[in-house]
Amino acid sequence: MTGLPVGGRGLVAAPAQPAMISEAETQRLVAAAQRARAAAYAPYSGFRVGAALLCEDDAGADAIVVGCNVENASYPAGICAERAAVAAAVTRGFRRFRAIAIATEAASATSPCGICRQVLAEFAPELIVVSAPKDGDTVHWSLATLLPFAFLPDSLPRD
Repeated sequence: MTGLPVGGRGLVAAPAQPAMISEAETQRLVAAAQRARAAAYAPYSGFRVGAALLCEDDAGADAIVVGCNVENASYPAGICAERAAVAAAVTRGFRRFRAIAIATEAASATSPCGICRQVLAEFAPELIVVSAPKDGDTVHWSLATLLPFAFLPDSLPRD
């Protein structure tokens, strides 16, 4: 993990710039997130979201795993696209993530919600987050910028 220790277990300052992924990787991720968005179940909000997670296996090969938001009449029971993608990736055995693309129909960039930021940080505190609005330019952030003082596994006391 990069960053400067700022005191307390697991607290590090956010890096100034996000790591980079290639334009080709960005395009592949955004296209996969857009396809996933088409599968979203959002009858209540109408806000369909797709996410594509760039995963790395033990041999260093990349794979893209997608998720979409799934709403529920009992609102808290819904799941965001980002967490759906993480759950699908973990089910497939992935634990290392390099980047995530989020595709929405919004006019401007949309970042992950707080819960999704925390779930992503569990696996990849330095993750690259790409937001792809419907008709706008993509925006890149580092997860550490969006969640600068994440509660990470090393935040927990160990015996």
